Amino acid sequence: MLSKSCANLLELGSDNTVDFSTSVKSLPRVMTSPGIINDLDEGTSTNEDSCSSKLSSQDRKIIVADFLPLNSMKDQATGQWCFTWDRDSLLLQLKDGFSSDTEVIYVGCLDVDIDISEQEEISQKLMEEYKCMPTFLSPELFQMYYHGFCKQQLWPLFHYMLPICLHKGDLFDRSLFQAYISANKKFAEKVMEVINSDDDYVWIHDYYLMLLPTFLRKRLNQVKIGFFLHSPFPSSEIYRTLPVREEILKSLLNADLIGFQTYDYARHFLSCCSRMLGLHYESKRGYIGLEYYGRTVSIKILSVGIHMGRLQSVLNHPATALKVQEIEENFKGKKLLLGVDDMDLFKGISLKLLAFELLLERHPTLREKIILVQIVNPTRSMGKDVKEAIEDTLLIAERINNSYGTPGYEPVVLIDKPIPFHEKIAFYVAAECCIVNAVRDGMNLVPYEYVVCRQGTEELDKSRGFQVGSSHTSTLIVSEFVGCSPSLSGAFRVNPWSVEDVSDALYRSINSGETERQMRHEKHYRYVSTHDVAHWARSFSQDLERACKDHHSWRCWALGFGLNFRVLYLSPNFRKLMLNHLVSSYKNAHRRAIFLDYDGTIMPEASINKTPRQETLSILNSLSTDPNNTVFIVSGRGRASLSEWFTSCESLGIAAEHGYFIRWRKDAEWESSSVLVDLDWMKMAEPVMQLYTETTDGSYIELKESAIVWHHQFADHDYGSCQATELLDHLESVLANEPVVVKRGQHIVEVKPQGIGKGLVVENLIGTLNKRGKPLDFVLCIGDDRSDEDMFESINSIASSNLFPLVPEVFACTVGQKPSMAKYYVEDTGEVVRLLQGIAAVSNQERRVTDDQVPIERSS
Repeated sequence: MLSKSCANLLELGSDNTVDFSTSVKSLPRVMTSPGIINDLDEGTSTNEDSCSSKLSSQDRKIIVADFLPLNSMKDQATGQWCFTWDRDSLLLQLKDGFSSDTEVIYVGCLDVDIDISEQEEISQKLMEEYKCMPTFLSPELFQMYYHGFCKQQLWPLFHYMLPICLHKGDLFDRSLFQAYISANKKFAEKVMEVINSDDDYVWIHDYYLMLLPTFLRKRLNQVKIGFFLHSPFPSSEIYRTLPVREEILKSLLNADLIGFQTYDYARHFLSCCSRMLGLHYESKRGYIGLEYYGRTVSIKILSVGIHMGRLQSVLNHPATALKVQEIEENFKGKKLLLGVDDMDLFKGISLKLLAFELLLERHPTLREKIILVQIVNPTRSMGKDVKEAIEDTLLIAERINNSYGTPGYEPVVLIDKPIPFHEKIAFYVAAECCIVNAVRDGMNLVPYEYVVCRQGTEELDKSRGFQVGSSHTSTLIVSEFVGCSPSLSGAFRVNPWSVEDVSDALYRSINSGETERQMRHEKHYRYVSTHDVAHWARSFSQDLERACKDHHSWRCWALGFGLNFRVLYLSPNFRKLMLNHLVSSYKNAHRRAIFLDYDGTIMPEASINKTPRQETLSILNSLSTDPNNTVFIVSGRGRASLSEWFTSCESLGIAAEHGYFIRWRKDAEWESSSVLVDLDWMKMAEPVMQLYTETTDGSYIELKESAIVWHHQFADHDYGSCQATELLDHLESVLANEPVVVKRGQHIVEVKPQGIGKGLVVENLIGTLNKRGKPLDFVLCIGDDRSDEDMFESINSIASSNLFPLVPEVFACTVGQKPSMAKYYVEDTGEVVRLLQGIAAVSNQERRVTDDQVPIERSS
């Protein structure tokens, strides 16, 4: 099915959208024999072929972001473009985390518009001199992509702002999303120009490029992709309002490693994948992994750090020391509070000023003794919300100064113009307290910079007349909705929406003692100095290498169209069960056994009516009436319902309740397990399950003759899974001394007697057939659940043993591509029915041939 964003194939060829026609890698159509896959589609090549012409011996990392870490300027006299490194760019600073022999290439836009006639020359110049590959977007496309979709729709939503107003520009605009697709595609083209092979690592940054993993994975199926989100990721209740929510999630999942600033952001992303895509995730030896079409997508949680060397070099500059002295002289005798924020509606500048106003109102003794210097960085994008935030800030600052100011004293000093970096650093050094009051922010490195600047350097201490090695202090007030908040345990954490709380925190910070401020500072400095940007980059790089280390040991095939594209990763020994191969083996066999699970195998899991269709019954009848076949339904369901559903199948065997009850034919008696079962434990298990049923909407209890099952398929996905985990632990504790097994399956928690299982029943059935002189040379076993893994393990073990004269050809097959003991898979229940229909046709044909050979007696 096509993605909703690419529903019109004719639009995909236009200049403003995406053209997938030249790069789609098709799924192979034919499997000629086990392990041999042929491609019938022209242009489809294996990954080995795609890499054969591109070899790289050097470790290469390609960093992709919205902008290159360059400053651009045009010489008015010569008309030539001049470029220099932006030393304050995070992208440039993260190189410190890589080894010295690593080649780093940057892909991104320039911060200026380059005429199309100059673009080729500029590209060559930047690639040769800076290892930078510029991505050129037309002004119209850039406006719609960057200022439109990214800044007007993604950025507010990721900061928890819902488009609840009907004003133009607030609601979702699909044309802006098409521009986002086109821009991401152009970035992908530039990456493909510089990438050497699948061995190169591609590290993508932030929400501007969330579709890029799909375009790259489409070109190179085994490319190594890392993605780091610098902004918050909203909760599922917020994110699910995005009309293209699934397309973006699926594209991110085409990366190998996805990084987040905090656990909260990662948790929200995982919840979205679970609720919207039905994906399962778990922690593996400290790493969180998402299973996605045979791949494990790793989740990384580590906040960005600062560049210590860059700050210290600015602190040592003579201009910084002079500016510090000037500030301290201007504010002599007063305590300096500092705020440094971008001008946008999420930084909470107005709320900060209101809290400062309340502080002056409640504590008159602080008037003329404290000053709040608010540095406002230039806005990155304009809109009516930003304009309103600027107006509110100016209005509140003016009101405070009019109410509490005196000649020569202004409580609020608002610096709303660009200032040199060393001046900003000087304010950090001079301020006794720094307040970050954002209502929502991805990370915010202002507190980290402040702590390092307050620590200073030996050279700065000497210039200020401080004794070398003397202790330093700092005080931080940090919003609990800022990404850096969890790492700053010594800060005063506040709810920015509560003006009273922020005001109280300001008062506490001003009146805190020297020893307390020193202890808080030292705690913060230890963390910030050891978790710098190099540590962050090195850790992310190492985790990306770990996530990709087994890439070339897997076989991969492309699936899906448009933004639904994904790559299916298969073990070399795990392949799709093809009908022609199954039919060929079926024809050559003389004694066959077929074991089929019911729910999720021949009956769709989501089906409300569980009664088998007439087509399914007809197929099972054809298979079970073949004298060379033994066919069993092996299910966890009770014998009453299975008997009713398959009453028309005279020769079909049934193993109910995981084999506790067995019936070889319809006219045979039910055989009970030889395990002696005391069912008194049910009286202990049922009340526990009833407790969880009452507190979990959509769950219910199924009572069987030998087992009891708690179902949560129709409960909330996350809550039901959480309750199932808790119930499992509760039951194991309550039933610790009982002869039972508590197991968790797909949307169930089941308690059953020990010694009962699908693996054991299949083993016993095959053993019985062998004792009757009917050794098998063909076994087909299909299931979809965890309980079916026992069947796969048993028949694989039997096939490799020396118990039988004939080693049976075994087809252990799981429904859905996932880690399994089976060696084959099919996509869904529809494919299971088609496979059974194919081999049933063989039995019907054999039966007709036999009937034709019977002589007809002529009447005398």
